[in-house]
Formats: sequence, structure tokens, C-alpha cells
Amino acid sequence: MAAYSYKAADSTGKIVTGILEAEDEKKVVAELHTRGLIPIRIALAKGNGKRLGLNVSEQLLNFFHGVSSKDVMVFTQDLATLLEAGLPVDRALSLLIESAEKDRFKKVIGDILKTVQGGGYLSDALAKHPRAFSSFYVSMARAGEAGGVLEAVLSRLGEFLESAQELKDYIKSAMVYPIFLVCVGGLSIIVLLTFVIPKFSIIFSDMGQTIPLSTRFLLGVSHLLQSYWWAILIVLGTGYFAFKKYLNTPAGRLKFDRKKMAFPVAGELIKKIEVARFARTLGTLTKSGVPILQALMLVKDIIGNKFISGVMETVYTRVKEGDRLSKPLRDTGIFPPLAIQMITVGEETGRLDRMLLRVAESYEKMVRNMVKRLISLLEPTMILVMGLVVGFVVVSMLMAVFSMNEMPF
Repeated sequence: MAAYSYKAADSTGKIVTGILEAEDEKKVVAELHTRGLIPIRIALAKGNGKRLGLNVSEQLLNFFHGVSSKDVMVFTQDLATLLEAGLPVDRALSLLIESAEKDRFKKVIGDILKTVQGGGYLSDALAKHPRAFSSFYVSMARAGEAGGVLEAVLSRLGEFLESAQELKDYIKSAMVYPIFLVCVGGLSIIVLLTFVIPKFSIIFSDMGQTIPLSTRFLLGVSHLLQSYWWAILIVLGTGYFAFKKYLNTPAGRLKFDRKKMAFPVAGELIKKIEVARFARTLGTLTKSGVPILQALMLVKDIIGNKFISGVMETVYTRVKEGDRLSKPLRDTGIFPPLAIQMITVGEETGRLDRMLLRVAESYEKMVRNMVKRLISLLEPTMILVMGLVVGFVVVSMLMAVFSMNEMPF
């Protein structure tokens, strides 16, 4: 049996938290219902190894950036749970204000509640906070309200946000160790060049003996870092800000995003990530009752790659003119044959939304496997490169020392 932490509401609307031991989440839900509580959130308690809270770095990041994607995900899942339990929207929002951890997000939910209590639609209230709730999110909520299935749509939306967050977190966590290696290795090399090697340079200059070429090169690099470190920082900083400014222009971002897709290995990974995002977003929208043309416009805004986003405009136009979705997607040359075939099957069987979600699951799995393989290759490669650099430094110094032994006394 595992320990589960829970957050629930009693008959008076009071938030109750605690820990229960049970075989699975269903047993926890049953126990809470027996106690007359409405489950809001159930997760494995700390120490069980699954759903743990945000780590310190994530908390700091979310603090400075306000409402995070995880805040929105938790809000969506909790709101769907409360609505499925039969609570009206305004009461559910009142409960979520109490359970929200961040004051800034409490204010956002409070403003949404005021709009709803004033007779407004939930989707209109969400649209007032575009930084927290995207146009995709608002359109999903609006479709749910129009069809009278808001709780079901929010439940699907919560699943969508959770899947997207899991993929994002997986890629970030996979890159932690390689980034750590680069930082530690780079710092070690800088320390050698700026503090260790200059001690030897004094000895070599006093001896007045010709030293090997590799050692002279190393001493030159060391002198450059010591004397002109400020100029190097200025050049690097200027280059960085110039590149960022270039990316902020529509033409620059479009050109860079197009070139990214031509990279040997990273380009294929980027394509798979965008295909998974496209399929999951479009599948979730169409399954929730959003018309295909409106869904395509929303997908265009969500796709991170501006080149693919521009291609979506052509896809939208051709679908509007009567083409099936699979044909313009195939003509783009971006979507893999497997994805096109699955989408074609979905169109022919009338289950396009289900097939799009299967495409998303398939390519998200491919992305995870590809990232895992890349990291497994990247780590030894980085260690080898760092070892070669440090080895070059050591050998160059030893060659100079050995040359000193050959000097006549």
C-alpha cells in the first residue's frame, strides 16, 4: 500500500487536506466519498517516487515569471474534477481560490470568478488573462460551453496540458547532466588557462629557451584570456544580444527556424516535437467539438517553429477550399509518411480526432527515445572532448618542461 496526499472539499466548501494509505487512487477516491468529501487532487505522498512537488529551481523560476504552465494545468484538472462532481462553476472557482498556492494566481482566479458571478461566460473571463490562458485554452472552454460539456472538455484539456508538460519536463531533465558537464569542464579549463599556466610562463620566459609550438600557442591563449577577458566578454555579449535582436524580427526568426530543421540530428528531433504538438493540439480541439478550420488557425498560433506555422496557413487555405487534411500536410514535406498515413486512415474512418491523438502519443514516444539516445551519445562525447582539451594542456606543459632538461648548463 502507498501513501497518498489528497486535497478535497467538504459539504460547506471548506478545503481539507491529508494523507491516506491505499492500494491505488480509486480506493482513495472511494474513501473520500465515504467521508462526504469531494476529491480535488490526489497524488502520491513525498517519498513514493511519482508525483512530487516542484523542485527549488522550478519554484524560483515560477516566482519570477508569475503564473506557470503547471499552475494552469493543476487549475484545469481541479476545475474539471469539481464540475464533474456536480458543483456549479462559481462555487468550484471559489474553492480553487482557497487551494491556489500563489497569490498572483489567486487574483487571476478571483477576477474570473467575478466575471462569472456577474453573468459572464467562463471562456470570456479566461480570455481576459491571455498570459495565463492561451487562445487555444479559451477556444476549448468556449466549445465546451457551447456543447454543454464543459467538464468533459476541461478534463481533456487537463490531459493535454499534462502530456505537454511531461514531454517538456523530460527534455529539460535529460539536458541537466550534459549542461553540468559543460559548465564544470569549461570552468576547469578557464582556471588552468588563467591561473595555472601563467605560473609556468614566468619560468619559461626566465629560461630564455625556445619552447614547443603547442606550448607557445597555449601561453598565447592564456595571455589573451588574462589581458583581454573584458574584450572577450564584450564581444560575446554583443554577439548574443545582436542574435536575439535578429531573432525578434519576423524575417530573422523565420530564417533561423527554417535552418534549424536542416540540422543533422537536431532538425529531425525538432520535426518530431512539432508533429507531436500539432497532432495533440488538433486532436484535442476536434475531439472537443471545435470546427477543423478554427482548430487549424489555433494550431498555427501554438506551433513554436515559425516556418511550420507559416506552412499551416497554406494547409488551412487548402482545407478551406475542400481538400482533405492529409493531402496538404503531405505536400509540405515536413510531416513524416507514418503520420500522414495515420491521419489518412482517421479521415477515411471518420475518427480523425482519435488518430491525431495516436499520432501524438506515437511521436512523443519517439521524441523521448530519441532524446535518450542523443544524451547517451552526448555524455561520453563531451567527456572525451574535455579530456582531450585537458590532455593537450598537460602534454604541452610537459613538453616544455622536458625541453628545459635538454638545456646546457
